Order: sequence, then C-alpha cells, then structure tokens
Amino acid sequence: MPAPHFALPPTDRVLSPRTGWTRAHWEALADRQLAALVPYATPGGAQYRLPGRAGWSGVVSDGLEGYARSFLLAAFRIAGAGGDVDPALVERYARGLAAGTDRDSGEAWPELTDCSQQMVEAASVAIGLHETRPWIWDRLDTRVQERVVDWFSGFVGRRTWDNNWRLFQVVSEQFLASVGAPYSQSDIDGGLDRIEDWYRGDGWYSDGDGRNYDYYIGWAMHLYPLLWARIADPGGTGADGTGADSSGTGGTGADGGRAKVYRERLGQFLASYPQFFGGDGAPVHQGRSLTYRFAAAAPVWLGALADCTPLAPGLTRRLASGTARHFVERGVPDERGLLPLGWYGTHLPTTQAYSGPASPYWASKGFLGLLLPADHPVWTERELPLPVEESDQCTALPVPGWLLHGTRHDGIVRLVNHGSDHNPLTGPAQDDPHYAKFGYSTATAPETAPRAWERAVDGHLALLTPDGTASRRRRIHPLTCADGMASSRHDAELPGYAGQFPVETVSALHGPWEVRAHRLRAPAGVAVREGGHAVADEARPHAEQGPGWALVRTESGLTSAVVALFGWETSGVAREVEANAYGPHSATPYLRIDGHPGGDTVHVTLHVLTRDAVRPEALRESVSCEVADDGRVLVDFPDGARLTLQTSDPTVRTPDPTL
Repeated sequence: MPAPHFALPPTDRVLSPRTGWTRAHWEALADRQLAALVPYATPGGAQYRLPGRAGWSGVVSDGLEGYARSFLLAAFRIAGAGGDVDPALVERYARGLAAGTDRDSGEAWPELTDCSQQMVEAASVAIGLHETRPWIWDRLDTRVQERVVDWFSGFVGRRTWDNNWRLFQVVSEQFLASVGAPYSQSDIDGGLDRIEDWYRGDGWYSDGDGRNYDYYIGWAMHLYPLLWARIADPGGTGADGTGADSSGTGGTGADGGRAKVYRERLGQFLASYPQFFGGDGAPVHQGRSLTYRFAAAAPVWLGALADCTPLAPGLTRRLASGTARHFVERGVPDERGLLPLGWYGTHLPTTQAYSGPASPYWASKGFLGLLLPADHPVWTERELPLPVEESDQCTALPVPGWLLHGTRHDGIVRLVNHGSDHNPLTGPAQDDPHYAKFGYSTATAPETAPRAWERAVDGHLALLTPDGTASRRRRIHPLTCADGMASSRHDAELPGYAGQFPVETVSALHGPWEVRAHRLRAPAGVAVREGGHAVADEARPHAEQGPGWALVRTESGLTSAVVALFGWETSGVAREVEANAYGPHSATPYLRIDGHPGGDTVHVTLHVLTRDAVRPEALRESVSCEVADDGRVLVDFPDGARLTLQTSDPTVRTPDPTL
C-alpha cells in the first residue's frame, strides 16, 4: 500500500495503542486538505474548481460545492482551535462569502431554487457560519452579512426533495433565525415533522419513503437534527426559545423536546454502529456516496458532542481514527492533497452521476470531533478495541434487515442484506449494486462498472436467459431477521418471459461462514447462477475451481469461495477489469445449474470470505445438507452443529409487517 502522501505527527502508542493517532493527526489531516485546495480557488475565493469529472449541476455549482464542503472542514478546524489558526484560513473563507454573495463579482453562487444542488451546499455554509460565528460572521461587514442573508433567504418557502434534503432547509433557516433574519418556522417544523414519518425504530431512519438504509442515516438523518439543535439553542441543551414565521425576525423557535428525542435515537443507533467497522478501520462498503469516506465517523463524534453516546470515549476515538488512518494509509488524500472521486484512488463507477469533483469533501463531516476540546475524554482517554478486535461478532439489525458478522482472526466484517433496496414503496423499482447484493463487507466492494453490473455475478442469485441476460433483485421484501438468521423475498423478472419469478432466500451464519438457501420458481430451460464476494487487487486474483466449488484469492490472501451444498451442477470464476473500487483486477467465484426443470427448486450454498486458508474440497466433503419435503434445509457441520433453514413456497409467504 502507498505511504501517506503528507507528513504526520509521531504516533502515540500509549494513548492510542490501536491506531497511534491523536488529535494532532486529525489537525494535520485537516490542514493538508485545506492547504491543497488553495491553488484551485477562484480569485475571490468563492469557488474551488477542482480537477475531475464535472457533476450534473454544472461548473459553477461544482465550484460552490468546493467552497461549502471545505468550509465545513475549515469551520471545525477554526472553532476547535478557538480561532487559534493561521489567520489566512479565516480570511480566505470570509473573502469567499463576500464574493459568492456579490452578484457582480463574477463568482456569484447560484440562487437557491426548488430542489437545486445549492440547497445542499447552503446547509454546510450555515453550519460553518454558526460554528465560527465569533471569528467570521461577527466580523463581516454589515453589507456582506446582508448579502449572505439575502442568499439564504432564497430557501424560505422553497420545495426540496423529499428525503434528507428536508434537513438542509431546516438548518439553513435556523441559521437565518439565529442572526435575526426573516425565516419560516413552518418550513423548519415541516422538515422536522417529516423525518418522523421515516423513523423506523431502534435508532434507525429511512432516508425518505421506502427502505433506504445506508450511511446517510448517520451522516445526515441523525447529524442535521442535532446540528440544528446547536443552532437553535447555542447553550447546548436544545431548549426552546421564541419563534417567528416568514414575517418575523429573530428567535429560535420552540424546541418542543425534539433535541432530547434526537439524542435518545442517536444513542440507540450508535449502540451497534461499531459493528460496521473492520479491524483495519474500514467501514462496510455498502450504499451510495461512499466517496465521502471519513464521513462514516461523523455519527460517533456527534454522539460525544451531543453527550448521548453509549460508546466509551476510547472506543469513539479508536473507531474514528481507525477509519481516517485506513484511507490515509491507502493514499487518501492523494499526492496533490485532494480527495478523488472513488474509494481509494479515482474510481468513477463507485460514484453517482450527480457527484462532481468537490463532492468527496462531505468527508468534512468526519472531522466533527475537532469541535470537542483537546481535554475532552475522547482525546485524552486510552483507545479501546473495536468489537471485532475482541471476539467474533454476530449482530441482527431487524429494521434494515441486516446481519453483521465479524471474525476476530482476520478483522473482516460482513453484511448480509435482506432489507435495504433504495427503492420507493410503490411504483417502478430499480436495482443498484450498492444495495441489491446479498453480501457486502469491509474487505470487498461490489462490481460496479456498467458491463459488470449487467452481468450481475457477484453477491447475486440470477436466473439467466439463453443469451445470458441476468434477472435483477430490485424490491426486497424482508421476512425475518434475528439470532444469526435473516430471510427475504424478491420477484425476478426475465426479458422474454411473462410474469415474475419469486425467489425466497434464507441466510444463516455459522462461525465465519454464511449458508444461503434459495427456494425459487423458474421457467424450464433457464440457467440459475449464484456468485460469492468479488475480490479485487492490483494484481490478477488467483482462481481455482473443482466439482461443486470455486475460489478466488488476492496476493494478500483475501479469499472468496462458494461451495455447493445442494442443487448446483457446475462452478466457475468471472473476471472483470476496472470494475471494482478495491483494485483494477477483480474476480468472483460462482455456482451454476443449466436447464432448470421448471417449477420450484432449492439451491444451497456455503459462502466464505476470509484472510485465512480455505480448502473448499474439505468443506464440500465435511458439510452435509438435506432438503426436507416441508421446505426445511438441514445443514450439518463437522463440529456437530446443525443449522435449520426454513424455506417455503415463495408465492405464499408474506413479509413480516413489522419489518
């Protein structure tokens, strides 16, 4: 792996035995990113026009994005140091405010209009201005303050997209209220009321209607309501004040006890959040906007900042520092000091079409911990190990429909997905490789290049037409999720075949392994294929296959294997190039049966993802499987353990309404 591309302070293995990182490392990482942006600033500093693929909102919007998202990082750095930073940093962002809100500057920010990208960026500017108020806002010329207010006022009464975007309006208009400017209390209340419709329990929101579970729950759905509370109640209690509607000025609006509820929910969410992180600091690679990288640490810092975390201070820092160190040691930021569009290096298939060259700077949210003073316990207490560093882990999360299982010996955390599909509740459903797979992990990524996604081999159960077209897993109907088992149903569609073909899948965990049983209905003559995890590396992964099994392995020893337990005929390996965020060469093991007889069939696979040695022939010989007439799948292991997986007629089984 490449060495960090900038100088870091000496490690402290007494205070931080797991990562060696201290607050000084975070400050150095922030400073490197901020300094690297300077050459890309427009003359007045209102935009940062970075190299890379343009976003779909245009170059001016991309430039605003560069300013706003990096201002969030600058704000945490300035406020966290009590203003004791290079004065040029403060002056640079103050100048940018003046130029960005000046219609005649040649660098003016686009006006806030319905559902515009600048709504996203306005929220970052609002948070940054609130946190740096003594050093920036209070020192701005009155005319500049008025122009800033005028720009933010474009939010009042506007329509946003009906998801986490509602919260951009909430924090932006609360900032208007905090500086005595006109705002709409009904806009604020409406946004906060709307997220109540998306709260699902156990600390989990969905990001809008549907089953939208990913890192946005932490870095948006929990983050903005509690940052709103900081603006509404600078004393830190979220207490009530006086409000006004668009015709009024000043006031903060009645809290109505919201902040207390938000703290309780974040505390619940954080209780299992460390389970998403591997021993090397990597977060599970699932969901959209993964190019925000460090932002995965935002909710743990927020829990400490809002004094609602169930995590010990040493665990909070170990998780956050481990995540930051993970990327830094793999070349992020890059040689230029920039955050490229991708996971490690540039990899556009990992990103979404709306992302521009400055989009990765939402990573700034991961530096929220700098707002905590240097003598706070998160900075002074000794690091504690992550759950996966202490023992093997198995966690069921019924709301998103996920099983998390981590293995101490290799530090890998795997996510088994039986619930998140990122689709609306009704209407046409789409599939996305960051949501549709059965399996994700901290060591692998799905194949996301268009040609690889069209093949849909990794992490997928596919019905295949004679020309090789694969069925898709679009809308996922969760069934159960508890005690190391989870199940779901989806309806496969095949071009050229009438109707839908139901597939019910049950996953059960045993040690480092997942047993996955599918009961499906398919037309006669099609093929059925199941793929394991894709592994990727700088070098071409090694591949082996034999009767009833296939295996791929990287040079570092990361191994993915599939072993046929019931209902499969052949095996193989699918290779891709430049399709995976983890490396240019990738490979996926798979099992297959050709000439499906028609009607209902059962197919059972043992999935392995490990850094340990794997002998799939021995697994195939030692693990037995029986499928009973009543749909039960009985799997016996050589240690005497038996797993019973209940499959049923997938056309009859209905989803659990509580899920």
